[in-house]
This record gives sequence, C-alpha cells and structure tokens, in this order.
Amino acid sequence: METRGSKRKSSATNVSDIEDENSMKKQRVVLGEISNSNNASESPISNPEVSGRVRNSRIKRVEASRKTLSSVDSDFDIENKVPESFTAKSIPDVKFSDPQNCEPFVDDIDSYLHSMEREIKRRPKFNYIERVQRDVTTHMRGILVDWMVEVAEEYKLLPDTLFLSVSYVDRFLSLKRVSKPKLQLLGVSSMLIAAKYEEMTPPRVEDFVLITDNTYEKSEVVKMEANILKCLRFELGNPTAKTFVRRFAGIGCENNSAKKLKFDCLCNYLAELSLLEYCCLKFLPSLVAASATFLARYITWPKLHPWPATLCKFTRYNVAELKECVIVLHDLFLARRGGSYPAIREKYKQHKFKNVAHLASPPQLPTSLFEDE
Repeated sequence: METRGSKRKSSATNVSDIEDENSMKKQRVVLGEISNSNNASESPISNPEVSGRVRNSRIKRVEASRKTLSSVDSDFDIENKVPESFTAKSIPDVKFSDPQNCEPFVDDIDSYLHSMEREIKRRPKFNYIERVQRDVTTHMRGILVDWMVEVAEEYKLLPDTLFLSVSYVDRFLSLKRVSKPKLQLLGVSSMLIAAKYEEMTPPRVEDFVLITDNTYEKSEVVKMEANILKCLRFELGNPTAKTFVRRFAGIGCENNSAKKLKFDCLCNYLAELSLLEYCCLKFLPSLVAASATFLARYITWPKLHPWPATLCKFTRYNVAELKECVIVLHDLFLARRGGSYPAIREKYKQHKFKNVAHLASPPQLPTSLFEDE
C-alpha cells in the first residue's frame, strides 16, 4: 500500500521523464519541419544575426582551406618540377608530377603486370586455329577483328576495351570450338563484356544486337556472354599491349613535347595493327608494346638509335628479343601483312590521330638497328 509521500515522488519522477522526452523531441527537429514548427523563430537558420555569424565563419574557414591547399599544390609542383636538363638517361631519377605514374610504386606495378601476362590462364594458345578450330581460319579471324575495330569506333569505346575484347575472343577460341555462323556472335559478346569491364557507360545489349544488323537475338548475345564468362572463369583483367604502350611511350618520346602526341599515336597504331596478325599471339603483350615503341622511334627519329639503355632497362627487353616482332610490325605498317583489313589504317588516317597511317618508312630495316647501342 502506497503512502502519500511515495505517490508524490512517483508523480514527480513521471513529470521529469515527460519533460526530458519533450526536450529531446525539441532538439531532434528534422530540417524539413523547421519552417512548420512553433519555435521556428528560435532556430539559428531563421535568426539573421546567428545565420550571418555562421556564414561569415564558414567563409573564413573555406578561404583559409583554399589558401592552405594552394600553398600545398605550389610546393608539390616546385618539388616535382622537371629540370631543364631532362634527358632520356635521367628518366628513372625524375619524380613525375602526374599521380597516375605512381612513381614510388612503379617497379612493383611493372613486376606485377609482367608476372600477370605470363599466367597460362590469361594467355591464348598461339596455335589454336590448327589445334582446336575446324571452321575458323586466320583470314576469318582478321575479318572479325577488323569489324570489331569499326564497332569500337562507332560507339567511341576506349582502346583498352578493344584490346580486351580481342583477347577474350582468342582465349575463348583456344578452349572452345566455334562454328562459322557463331563467330560474329562471339565477337560482339566479347565486346559487351569488355565494355562492361572498362567503360563508364557501356552500350546496351540492344545496341550490340543492332550493330550486327539484327543477325542475332538479344537472348543469343546474353547466352554467349554467359558462356564466355564461364569459359574464362571470370578472369577478365589481363594486361594487354595497350597497357604497356601507355607506360613505354612516355619514356620512348625522350621528352620531345613537339612530337609527343604524334609519337603516342604512332605507338598505338602499331600496337593495334598487331591485333590483326594471328602470329602475334606468340608474343607477350609487353613484347609487342616494346616492339611498337622501337619501330615508332625509328620512324620518328631515323638518325637516333631506337633502343637506348633506358628503354632496355625499363621494358626488360634487349634488342635481340625484339627483332622478330619488330619485323612483323614493320610488315603490317607497310601493308605487306593484313593489307585486306582497312579499318585500323582508315582510323589512323584521321587528323585527331595525327595522320600517322600516312607516315613513310624504308622497305627494309637496317641490320644495325638490332645491334646494342
């Protein structure tokens, strides 16, 4: 049985709890409810004096942070400024201001890429047409790659997407036999996978169906996509020749800013030409990229030795290792190989690629090129 004192204590406790709850509710006001609340006049947002102080303090903090960031950026640029006496021999000792070069980790990245490209699961068989396929020929493969280049141009896909899609085609053909009517389906499904992997806004399945002139149904493309992924065991991120060209071309240019863009386009042109040639499958992607850099240097600066010690050290290839691949790329450049596949040549005749497909080269490479500097 409760006494009067205990009742007064319990009622006082309940009243205090209710007041605490009400105060908590007042504190937790949603932003959208501020204008509708009775205490809106007490809000710091509606109070001009308080809001003015808040705005002023925020402006001061933003200006201070901008000054700090600008001073840091200027210090970073000064620290990483390339000296005027920059030469090809001093490349390894220079700290590049481009953060994508990842200068502190460049050796680890290169080692990782070189080890990855040698993994058997990421490499196509160099003789799969003779060993695995019955209907597919080297000429049919060249026609397919030429068409895939046109598709990449039509949808403005990245070069990495094109290289990856051709890699998926070769890896799939190394493991599974494909009939002639299904070869284009393999190509378009491989581009769909590569676009999903590389592009920020990849084309839709319907777009790839349309580019085949509705030869295949959407369900067929999706089914082939699943077959490719299952066959490749979802191992999609293998380095390509484009991966290494991007790294080698910057060093091979020797800091010649006047011809840097043209030299980059020429390296990419030679690397893309290698996609047409079936025999290039026996070369590692890094070897193809190094050979493209070698030949681009010879075409751009014929009086200089195309393979200085800096490139030999950075690419991990000497001149003798490049000879066979360089000769193949030179034949492709002169259209002695792959002359019936015009898409890449027409692409690099455009002004945005500096018309590098129109450049001239001697019909034969001097033997002195393949001697150490």
